[in-house]
Amino acid sequence: MTNALVPETTRIGLLARIEAKPDCVRDVEELLTGALALAREEAGTTLWFALRLGPTTFGIFDAFGAEEDRTAHLQGRIAAALMEHAPELLAEAPEILPVEVLAAKLP
Repeated sequence: MTNALVPETTRIGLLARIEAKPDCVRDVEELLTGALALAREEAGTTLWFALRLGPTTFGIFDAFGAEEDRTAHLQGRIAAALMEHAPELLAEAPEILPVEVLAAKLP
């Protein structure tokens, strides 16, 4: 079923919650802001946001038009960099949730 409230390119997404170790907040922020260049290289990633949710809590929201694009993103360079640095920078494993976009306002 087609949802007229959501563009075809943003039907599904990922929502990640990332908890930095208190002494690694700046490093996590730099990792996330640096990942923007990688997100721009992913043709199937149509939206990508790095977020600060609290003093040590960060998030990522991204959207895709198809499941294969979401899977490619999860197997891509951003996820690899995050997991590579997780033991040293994060207080706990990232929580990554697949989501369905119900409605969207885009430029």
